[in-house]
Amino acid sequence: MIPRKEHPKPQFERENWLNLNGEWLFCIDNGRSGEARKIYADSSAFDRKITVPFCMESELSGIGIKDFTYGVWYKKEVEIPSEFCGKRTVLHIDAADYKTKVFINGNEAGVHEGGYVSFCFDITSFINAGKNDIVIYCEDDTKNPMIPRGKQSEEYYSHGCDYTRTTGIWQTVWLEFTEKTFVESVKYYPDYLTGSVTVQAKLNGSANLEFSASFEGRDMGSALIENAAGTVSFALKLNEKHLWNVGDGKLYDAEITFGEDKVKSYFGLRNVWFDGYKFMLNGKSVFQRLVLDQGFYPDGIYTAPTDDALLRDIKLSKKFGFNGARLHQKVFEERFLYYCDIEGYLVWGEYPNWGIDHSDPEAVYHVLPEWIEEINRDFNHPAIIGWCPLNETWNYAGRKQFDPYLSLIYRATKAIDSTRPCIDTSGNYHVETDIFDVHDYEQDSVKFAEHYKELPSGNIDNFCNDRQTYEKGMPIFVSEYGGIRWSKEMGDDSAWGYGNAPKTPQEYHERYKELTDALLDNPLMFGFCYTQLTDVEQEQNGCYFYDRSEKFDTEFFFEVNTRKAAIED
Repeated sequence: MIPRKEHPKPQFERENWLNLNGEWLFCIDNGRSGEARKIYADSSAFDRKITVPFCMESELSGIGIKDFTYGVWYKKEVEIPSEFCGKRTVLHIDAADYKTKVFINGNEAGVHEGGYVSFCFDITSFINAGKNDIVIYCEDDTKNPMIPRGKQSEEYYSHGCDYTRTTGIWQTVWLEFTEKTFVESVKYYPDYLTGSVTVQAKLNGSANLEFSASFEGRDMGSALIENAAGTVSFALKLNEKHLWNVGDGKLYDAEITFGEDKVKSYFGLRNVWFDGYKFMLNGKSVFQRLVLDQGFYPDGIYTAPTDDALLRDIKLSKKFGFNGARLHQKVFEERFLYYCDIEGYLVWGEYPNWGIDHSDPEAVYHVLPEWIEEINRDFNHPAIIGWCPLNETWNYAGRKQFDPYLSLIYRATKAIDSTRPCIDTSGNYHVETDIFDVHDYEQDSVKFAEHYKELPSGNIDNFCNDRQTYEKGMPIFVSEYGGIRWSKEMGDDSAWGYGNAPKTPQEYHERYKELTDALLDNPLMFGFCYTQLTDVEQEQNGCYFYDRSEKFDTEFFFEVNTRKAAIED
């Protein structure tokens, strides 16, 4: 049985592909000497088996080793179906942490650096008809200050808000077979006012390009560009206007034909911007009722055990009254974003920057390349309504962040995508940003509300005023708050959370409501983000337990979260 057998790219899907998840040969190479020993050509070196796409630390991998591991090897014999021979063959690895090298039949086929975003290699020249050996090597060092780790623990044990590490492959591995003339990528620029979409397609080769759109099976228009090549752009007026909105993810289906190459896709008709303090979606003020989502699972760690588990987390969030999430310190897989698109679920895309020494200018070379890959990969998802490349850029070994590094990442983000707002570094320390967000874990609701009472005059207190300045008129929201601790065994000293834990369910309910009301009632606050959706290991401040079971009846919290906010129209 193949785990996670679904197509990994629902927004760019071809018919001819082969899922390589399942059992692979595996070995650990802590000395990182395997390449010198030519492990890629020696099957006897592989002394274990692992279930891909689950990381070796997880139960679902079949291994479960959680100690620091610096190098791992994977090997699989793959039969290339005869009908695909002669086509362009691409090996996709949807995520592997951190530096990955691929060997095909003993030949090096490609190298990628970055632990979180999908990448691929054209392996056409390395494969043969029939059986082929695919070997993948990954190396990682969680303690290296030039390697982003996100929420992976740099200590032996998980602690505080850092959790079990992920080493090596943690998303689907697959082969794709395309024509020699093919569509490399496509970007959609929707316009909700005119009911149209501008399509920008990057092409390899030359052929006629056809694009057709439909909605629930009805024709929405088409375009034909003869002898298309390079990068082409065209606008398509849609026959009917169906807006993508919160909780109502209306999507247009798209088909792209370029010569013999055929791609299935989709897009949403929506635009986002700020009107003063207000977040606008298709011309209406929308309050962002967000929850912090870490994307960890008890049995899969970084990887959802099933496709259904991805959708379930969104449903659990909506049941609690949230309309979106900050996808925190992790690049979430495309199928999760696909379900966000379907559900009309607002999300912020974030990069897992923790672990990087932000005081060193060299850090930009280890963040920006993969961050650009993330923006380009996820550009077309209507659910993504903002970018946040960095989070809490604290001092490193007593050294302050290098501000030009943050400015460069912000400006690069805006140059690639001018359609969405960008937060340079969530919480602290802002340098150049579209939004001034803060993280505030004050548990006393009176003191909490006091922090924001002077917003109309442009003042905000107690948020690193020596390092960042709030400019009057800039949109603001509290992008982390709450984190109220509640574990199954109250009084358990191993449970971690923010502030003092409530002693009774009633106290928990009251604190949650009072903190949330303070933000809903502020006329200049465009949203909030509560910490967090589920418990994660020892951090037990989730709305749900780590196994996704309910802590409390969700009806009360749904009513608290969904009432009208002061800023909403």
